[in-house]
Amino acid sequence: MLVHVSQNLRRFRHAAGMSQQALADASGISRRMIVGVENGEANVSLASLDRLAIALGVDFTAMVKGPGAEMRNVNEAMWRGADPADFALLLGSAPAQKEAQLWVWSLAPGHRYQAEPDPAGWHEIIYVTQGRLALELESETVLLNPGEFRVFASDQHYAYANAGEDVTHFLRNSVL
Repeated sequence: MLVHVSQNLRRFRHAAGMSQQALADASGISRRMIVGVENGEANVSLASLDRLAIALGVDFTAMVKGPGAEMRNVNEAMWRGADPADFALLLGSAPAQKEAQLWVWSLAPGHRYQAEPDPAGWHEIIYVTQGRLALELESETVLLNPGEFRVFASDQHYAYANAGEDVTHFLRNSVL
Protein backbone atom coordinates (compact mmCIF):
# COMPACT_ATOMS: atom_id res chain seq x y z
CA MET A 1 0.00 0.00 0.00
CA LEU A 2 2.85 2.43 0.74
CA VAL A 3 4.09 2.05 -2.85
CA HIS A 4 0.64 3.02 -4.18
CA VAL A 5 0.37 5.93 -1.75
CA SER A 6 3.82 7.31 -2.60
CA GLN A 7 3.15 7.13 -6.35
CA ASN A 8 -0.36 8.55 -6.07
CA LEU A 9 0.68 11.35 -3.71
CA ARG A 10 3.46 12.50 -6.03
CA ARG A 11 1.20 12.22 -9.11
CA PHE A 12 -1.68 14.19 -7.53
CA ARG A 13 0.69 16.81 -6.11
CA HIS A 14 2.29 17.37 -9.52
CA ALA A 15 -1.13 17.46 -11.23
CA ALA A 16 -2.21 20.14 -8.74
CA GLY A 17 0.96 22.11 -9.45
CA MET A 18 1.88 22.08 -5.77
CA SER A 19 5.31 21.97 -4.21
CA GLN A 20 5.85 19.75 -1.19
CA GLN A 21 5.86 22.87 0.99
CA ALA A 22 2.59 24.12 -0.52
CA LEU A 23 0.99 20.74 0.18
CA ALA A 24 2.37 20.81 3.74
CA ASP A 25 0.84 24.25 4.27
CA ALA A 26 -2.53 23.21 2.78
CA SER A 27 -2.78 19.92 4.67
CA GLY A 28 -1.12 20.68 7.98
CA ILE A 29 1.19 17.69 7.42
CA SER A 30 4.91 18.43 7.73
CA ARG A 31 6.98 18.72 4.56
CA ARG A 32 9.35 16.16 6.07
CA MET A 33 6.48 13.64 6.36
CA ILE A 34 5.39 14.35 2.76
CA VAL A 35 8.95 13.75 1.52
CA GLY A 36 9.07 10.49 3.49
CA VAL A 37 5.73 9.30 2.12
CA GLU A 38 6.63 10.18 -1.47
CA ASN A 39 9.90 8.26 -1.06
CA GLY A 40 8.06 5.27 0.43
CA GLU A 41 10.01 5.64 3.66
CA ALA A 42 7.30 6.94 6.04
CA ASN A 43 4.24 5.16 7.37
CA VAL A 44 1.50 7.81 7.26
CA SER A 45 -1.57 7.58 9.52
CA LEU A 46 -4.99 7.15 7.93
CA ALA A 47 -6.12 10.55 9.24
CA SER A 48 -3.02 12.26 7.81
CA LEU A 49 -3.55 10.52 4.49
CA ASP A 50 -7.13 11.80 4.47
CA ARG A 51 -5.90 15.37 5.14
CA LEU A 52 -3.47 15.08 2.22
CA ALA A 53 -6.26 13.83 -0.06
CA ILE A 54 -8.52 16.74 0.94
CA ALA A 55 -5.72 19.26 0.33
CA LEU A 56 -5.20 17.75 -3.13
CA GLY A 57 -8.92 17.67 -3.89
CA VAL A 58 -9.10 13.89 -4.34
CA ASP A 59 -10.90 11.07 -2.53
CA PHE A 60 -9.10 9.02 0.11
CA THR A 61 -9.48 5.91 -2.04
CA ALA A 62 -7.73 7.62 -4.96
CA MET A 63 -4.70 8.03 -2.70
CA VAL A 64 -4.48 4.33 -1.83
CA LYS A 65 -5.66 2.44 -4.89
CA GLY A 66 -3.24 0.47 -6.98
CA PRO A 67 -2.65 1.12 -10.67
CA GLY A 68 -5.62 -0.04 -12.72
CA ALA A 69 -7.77 -0.76 -9.65
CA GLU A 70 -11.45 0.06 -9.88
CA MET A 71 -12.25 3.10 -7.77
CA ARG A 72 -15.00 1.29 -5.88
CA ASN A 73 -13.01 -1.92 -5.34
CA VAL A 74 -9.86 -0.97 -3.46
CA ASN A 75 -9.06 -4.27 -1.68
CA GLU A 76 -5.81 -3.00 -0.12
CA ALA A 77 -4.30 -3.64 3.31
CA MET A 78 -4.28 -0.26 5.05
CA TRP A 79 -3.04 -1.19 8.53
CA ARG A 80 -1.16 -4.09 10.09
CA GLY A 81 -0.50 -4.54 13.79
CA ALA A 82 2.16 -6.47 15.65
CA ASP A 83 0.32 -9.79 15.35
CA PRO A 84 -0.52 -11.29 11.91
CA ALA A 85 -4.17 -11.39 13.06
CA ASP A 86 -4.19 -7.56 13.34
CA PHE A 87 -5.09 -5.96 10.03
CA ALA A 88 -7.47 -3.58 8.27
CA LEU A 89 -8.47 -4.20 4.67
CA LEU A 90 -10.21 -1.41 2.75
CA LEU A 91 -12.58 -3.31 0.45
CA GLY A 92 -14.11 -0.47 -1.48
CA SER A 93 -15.59 2.96 -1.64
CA ALA A 94 -18.89 4.27 -2.96
CA PRO A 95 -20.25 7.78 -3.34
CA ALA A 96 -22.20 9.20 -0.43
CA GLN A 97 -22.68 12.90 0.14
CA LYS A 98 -18.96 12.84 -0.49
CA GLU A 99 -17.64 9.31 0.11
CA ALA A 100 -18.37 5.97 1.77
CA GLN A 101 -15.81 3.26 2.56
CA LEU A 102 -16.20 -0.41 3.49
CA TRP A 103 -13.45 -2.04 5.56
CA VAL A 104 -12.79 -5.50 7.04
CA TRP A 105 -10.91 -5.40 10.35
CA SER A 106 -9.34 -8.12 12.48
CA LEU A 107 -7.74 -7.82 15.93
CA ALA A 108 -5.89 -10.48 17.88
CA PRO A 109 -6.78 -11.07 21.55
CA GLY A 110 -5.59 -8.20 23.75
CA HIS A 111 -4.83 -5.91 20.80
CA ARG A 112 -6.25 -2.48 20.02
CA TYR A 113 -6.10 0.21 17.35
CA GLN A 114 -6.08 3.88 18.40
CA ALA A 115 -7.64 6.06 15.69
CA GLU A 116 -7.11 9.75 15.09
CA PRO A 117 -10.25 11.90 14.77
CA ASP A 118 -11.61 12.22 11.23
CA PRO A 119 -12.58 15.59 9.78
CA ALA A 120 -15.98 16.94 10.90
CA GLY A 121 -18.94 15.25 9.23
CA TRP A 122 -17.51 11.73 9.05
CA HIS A 123 -19.41 8.85 10.68
CA GLU A 124 -18.65 5.17 11.14
CA ILE A 125 -20.85 2.11 11.27
CA ILE A 126 -19.20 -0.85 13.02
CA TYR A 127 -20.64 -4.36 12.66
CA VAL A 128 -19.04 -7.25 14.59
CA THR A 129 -18.97 -10.63 12.82
CA GLN A 130 -16.81 -12.61 15.26
CA GLY A 131 -15.40 -12.14 18.76
CA ARG A 132 -16.03 -9.24 21.08
CA LEU A 133 -15.13 -5.63 20.28
CA ALA A 134 -14.71 -2.75 22.72
CA LEU A 135 -15.43 0.50 20.89
CA GLU A 136 -13.76 3.17 23.03
CA LEU A 137 -15.34 6.57 22.36
CA GLU A 138 -14.56 9.84 24.17
CA SER A 139 -17.81 9.64 26.14
CA GLU A 140 -18.21 5.87 26.64
CA THR A 141 -16.93 2.39 25.86
CA VAL A 142 -19.39 0.13 24.07
CA LEU A 143 -18.97 -3.66 24.05
CA LEU A 144 -20.18 -5.26 20.82
CA ASN A 145 -20.78 -8.98 20.24
CA PRO A 146 -21.30 -10.77 16.91
CA GLY A 147 -24.34 -9.39 15.11
CA GLU A 148 -24.26 -6.09 17.01
CA PHE A 149 -23.37 -2.71 15.54
CA ARG A 150 -22.85 0.92 16.48
CA VAL A 151 -23.06 4.18 14.50
CA PHE A 152 -20.96 7.10 15.76
CA ALA A 153 -19.40 10.38 14.69
CA SER A 154 -15.73 9.69 14.06
CA ASP A 155 -14.55 13.30 14.48
CA GLN A 156 -13.43 12.34 18.01
CA HIS A 157 -10.68 10.23 19.54
CA TYR A 158 -11.73 6.58 19.46
CA ALA A 159 -10.21 3.11 19.53
CA TYR A 160 -11.09 -0.47 18.65
CA ALA A 161 -9.99 -3.13 21.14
CA ASN A 162 -10.39 -6.89 21.15
CA ALA A 163 -12.32 -7.53 24.38
CA GLY A 164 -12.36 -11.30 24.09
CA GLU A 165 -10.12 -14.35 24.05
CA ASP A 166 -10.44 -15.06 20.30
CA VAL A 167 -9.66 -13.04 17.19
CA THR A 168 -12.28 -10.33 16.65
CA HIS A 169 -13.53 -9.57 13.13
CA PHE A 170 -15.70 -6.58 12.26
CA LEU A 171 -16.86 -4.51 9.31
CA ARG A 172 -16.30 -0.77 9.32
CA ASN A 173 -18.18 1.66 7.09
CA SER A 174 -16.84 5.22 7.01
CA VAL A 175 -19.29 7.71 5.54
CA LEU A 176 -19.23 11.41 4.69
